[in-house]
Amino acid sequence: MRDRHHPPSGTDQDSSEGAVVTTRAGRVRGRNENGVHRFLGIPYAAAPSGPNRFLPPNPAPPWAGVRDAGADGPTPPQLPTPPPLDAFLPTVAGADYLNVNVWTSQPGDARQPVMVWIPGGGFDTGNNVIYDGSRFARDGVVLVAINYRLGAEGFLVLDDDIANVGLLDQIAALEWVHDNIAAFGGDPDNVTVFGQSSGAMSVGTLLTMPNARGLFRRAIMQSGAGNLCYSLDTGREIGHRVADMLGVAPTREAVAEAGVDRLLAAQLSVAGDLARTPDPQRWGAEPGARVNMWRPTVDGVTLPRVPLEAIASGAGSDVDVLIGQNAEEGRLSLVPFAGLDSVTDAAFLDALRLYRLPDSAATNYRT
Repeated sequence: MRDRHHPPSGTDQDSSEGAVVTTRAGRVRGRNENGVHRFLGIPYAAAPSGPNRFLPPNPAPPWAGVRDAGADGPTPPQLPTPPPLDAFLPTVAGADYLNVNVWTSQPGDARQPVMVWIPGGGFDTGNNVIYDGSRFARDGVVLVAINYRLGAEGFLVLDDDIANVGLLDQIAALEWVHDNIAAFGGDPDNVTVFGQSSGAMSVGTLLTMPNARGLFRRAIMQSGAGNLCYSLDTGREIGHRVADMLGVAPTREAVAEAGVDRLLAAQLSVAGDLARTPDPQRWGAEPGARVNMWRPTVDGVTLPRVPLEAIASGAGSDVDVLIGQNAEEGRLSLVPFAGLDSVTDAAFLDALRLYRLPDSAATNYRT
């Protein structure tokens, strides 16, 4: 982990284009609209291309001059979102998708509270370009929205000692915040990390990861917790299934050489296979890939224990936690695709059986 001393902050004002802020890697120019400065697509780590696609993140290389940060940066590779929800999830092509977006009202040494948003999307979709932190900035909060590697790129487990690369991306983004946010008007000692769905699951997991300790003071989880993770054996089985579907050796080099498009297609095929045989007792207390195919893996190093067990033993006790759910969030996955029509009484009872819930659960749920 990089050192975490507070760097000197610096900002120059250009009324025509917005402020110029100095980060450790170089200077960036944002845009100013109605008193809110936005800085988009700032890399917090090197582009994960070539052999680095499936490896832990490296620091972003420095640049000369002033980097334009007025437009959204690239987004992580992912399968297209089916209509009608595709309109809500635009993507941007490019290699530098390990980036952050920042909104602030006072670039410079203002020491405002900071909130870092981790997008949701089942660990295989989502990005930071669909969010706007302007209202946070107007209320005196520096808002940072991050991207991180998704799907196999972020959560592939094979027979080596590498796991949870997507979570390591999140930690690298939090380290970037600690090292640079003072220049944007934020207080590196007053950081809240928050997320929704798989973003909330990430937050619950980060609470217990050794490399994340000290990088945030508060945590908010919306419709997600630290309960979903795989054992090494399960993670490796899924990783081997993906390699088999690609027809390549189960190594990171071979999977990387298969290319992005083939990998995304293989992920979709494996997810379909797993969803056809749901067994919550086998797939980590959820019905197979019907909910999440990709999850954090308890590897004993980056993630030493199941997060809920670690928290029960005192991990993350120095962090303030707020947890809740978004009302009727599940309807977003059901109503646009007429999914509610397929939830028959028989399917409902089958789900209860798979979860090994008592018969009384049906009555309690309906009540």
